[in-house]
Amino acid sequence: MMRPSLSLIRQFPAALAALSLLAFTTPARAADTVTEALTGGTTSANLRYRYETVNEDNNGKRQGTASTVRLRLGYKTSEYQGFGVMIEAEHLTALGNQSYNSTANGRTAYSTIADPTFTEINQAYLSYTGLPKTRIIYGRQRIALDNQRFIGEVDWRQNQQTFDAVTMVNESLPDTRITLGYINNVNRVFSRNALAASGPASGNFRMHSPIMNVNYKGWSVGELSAYGYLLDFGLPAANDINSTETFGVRMKGSAPSSSVAFLYTAEYATQAGYMSNPARYRDEYKLLEAGMDFKIAEVKLGYEALGSDGLHAFSTPLATLHAFNGWVDMFLTTPAAGLKDAYLSASTTVSGVKLGAVYHDFSAYTNGQAYGTELDLIVTRPIEKNYLVGVKYGRFNSESAPTRVNTDKFWLWAEMKF
Repeated sequence: MMRPSLSLIRQFPAALAALSLLAFTTPARAADTVTEALTGGTTSANLRYRYETVNEDNNGKRQGTASTVRLRLGYKTSEYQGFGVMIEAEHLTALGNQSYNSTANGRTAYSTIADPTFTEINQAYLSYTGLPKTRIIYGRQRIALDNQRFIGEVDWRQNQQTFDAVTMVNESLPDTRITLGYINNVNRVFSRNALAASGPASGNFRMHSPIMNVNYKGWSVGELSAYGYLLDFGLPAANDINSTETFGVRMKGSAPSSSVAFLYTAEYATQAGYMSNPARYRDEYKLLEAGMDFKIAEVKLGYEALGSDGLHAFSTPLATLHAFNGWVDMFLTTPAAGLKDAYLSASTTVSGVKLGAVYHDFSAYTNGQAYGTELDLIVTRPIEKNYLVGVKYGRFNSESAPTRVNTDKFWLWAEMKF
């Protein structure tokens, strides 16, 4: 695959404006005056309490125990001449003693639970919808594409991942959503407190990164996505291993029948070192998943592979990583030998209670070395539409110690949203 030229990349932000000219109409007005727009908006609130424990059997760490409360408050104005403003703040408080390594509190004798205390602006952006079937956002925002395997908001952690970026979503073509963006900075889950305590490896990253995702839902057999993510973190070449160019396609669908629906997902991507990355390599990403939805229960069998040339592994530094390769988070960074994950999942709902289980078998991509297995269990109970309580457990059993350790994680949480 040809590498995009530097001149094309520099011109990429201009494509945002070019695509928006697919059509032109007079902007819609949701408010008659600026004052009406500012005062006639909507508020949002999210309060989540979580109790989390981490036990690592054989790495000398003390059990990590965190009891935290996260409050998120937002306000979104009405639109005036197509323009709107949104601002959202977050605050996290740790209850009791911080018997865990938050990545910012210096308690490295304990196992890590990456929920440092913080008060931050989570989102702050200007939006424009005056062009037909188009939304442009400039500022700090959430970006979640496809299943968030490559770019996501990491909502599982108490501090959400957001991006300082300009994005445009256009739906002028039938059954098609085109997302273009340019990311200047990623605000990671570790917060600025971790940046001050541990340096850039834990904190936010300045970026110069064009992204593109095209999703088409016009086929009865499923939806197709094609994407290109050109991530340049701009760090010194000796350290910038995460600057990558990734191009891929994803197909997801189902074949329903009277009693059962057959589910499938297939995805393929290639990745190479990009811009300030000193490494020159090309790795592959593969995903195959098949399942059956019996209406009362759903079962899936899947295989995911993050390739490697033996030295450089396929990486996804902006992903919602907790959703992949096990909830114990043993593989937030892909091992140098790559990763193969064969998994089986099952879920059902009984009397309004959602039950789920996932079993993983992990091994190296290059040589098949066994990394270990993991069992994950979850129980959640939505209460009306605004409340949720949940319990989750994960157990990773290592087969290649001491490079990996046996680990248990347990979560108990309650959440309300308005």
